[in-house]
Amino acid sequence: MQAERTSATTTVTLSTPAAAVAAAPIDEAAVRAVDRALAALRRGEVVAIETADGTVGAAVSVESVALDAVERLKALTGGTPRLVVTRRRAVVLGLADAEAAQPVSDITDDQAPGAAAEAFGAMTLDRPGGLTADQAHALADPEQHPQAQDALPPGLAAVEACPGSREAAAVDLARLARLLPAAITADLPSSPRKSAPTSAKEWAAEHDLLLVRASDVADYRVHVVRTLRRVADARVPLVGSENTRIYAFRPADGGPEHLAIVIGDPDPQQPVLARLHSECFTGDLLGSLRCDCGDQLRGAIAEIARQGSGVLLYLAQEGRGIGLVNKLRAYRIQDRGFDTVDANEILGFEADERVYLPAAEMLRQLGFESVRLMTNNPEKLRQLARCGIAVVERVAHIFPANGHNEAYLRTKAERSGHMF
Repeated sequence: MQAERTSATTTVTLSTPAAAVAAAPIDEAAVRAVDRALAALRRGEVVAIETADGTVGAAVSVESVALDAVERLKALTGGTPRLVVTRRRAVVLGLADAEAAQPVSDITDDQAPGAAAEAFGAMTLDRPGGLTADQAHALADPEQHPQAQDALPPGLAAVEACPGSREAAAVDLARLARLLPAAITADLPSSPRKSAPTSAKEWAAEHDLLLVRASDVADYRVHVVRTLRRVADARVPLVGSENTRIYAFRPADGGPEHLAIVIGDPDPQQPVLARLHSECFTGDLLGSLRCDCGDQLRGAIAEIARQGSGVLLYLAQEGRGIGLVNKLRAYRIQDRGFDTVDANEILGFEADERVYLPAAEMLRQLGFESVRLMTNNPEKLRQLARCGIAVVERVAHIFPANGHNEAYLRTKAERSGHMF
């Protein structure tokens, strides 16, 4: 039985920010280098990271690291391997104080280079004698080692990673690759061996490693969004909305496409009824009862059709931006009694890692500058406005609980401020 939708509107006026300085040209080679580094990390390979001062080090993701990785990194660089985790994970382990951090969704196109990486925060974990691969796994993976915080290695210390550092770039690469947000890194000593090459590029080539600059990792999210291009569209009649057309947008890095589902013939001169929907494989396709995503997707399409026209943006950011695999890990943590916010943070992620730059860019390319936004989430209102789209009205989008998602919806209201 289809859930009954609660219909309500709230008049708001969230205007776009002042015009930003013209964006610098995109370094497509840098975007490709980061994309290749992400693929290498997912395969368990070591990547080389260069910082602004020209020094270089190596990193490998904790999730795909082999047991001999620590020794391999040590032999490769001559440096001491260290574990890098997010500040959020360090807080969970009791190694850092909880501090207010800039949400990932606050990242906008007009921010200074590196703002994305600085928003997350990273911590380097080390102890006298170093960490073994098993110890790194235990500290980084709460799903496999839920009691890690109760049995920390003796002498373990946490140090804040500087913005723009190899450590910050390494952990950001891991989260961009939808892996656990943790990495093992080792730096080339400042006084390299006589046989060592004179540049980061030469050293990476000698060891057959992909090389990426830390600054390019920091700028990657913004640059990729600026490369979104419409690559295909077609008429797709839907049940209850036969006049529907789907537009596909692809970033230059070849990442997953975002979709715009345009229903009817919305007038670009008027605020368009819009819904931002982050993909949810379990809820949208399988009908999972753990969330309300499927009801929200189908309900939004039905309501837009009822009102005559509008657009639903289907954004490729599963699991509030952490990816499907990590979402399943979060579910297992929730089954131990934690709520959805706690589960994400225990994994080392922020409560919500979604970004709305792609949505704003898609709306602009479709010719829409202002929206009536269907949402219960105040962050969507604020972030879409910060990304340059005027939000003139909030349209409530509420569905009843089903018996399985009551705690989930309660958490969204009490901890994330959703307006039910």
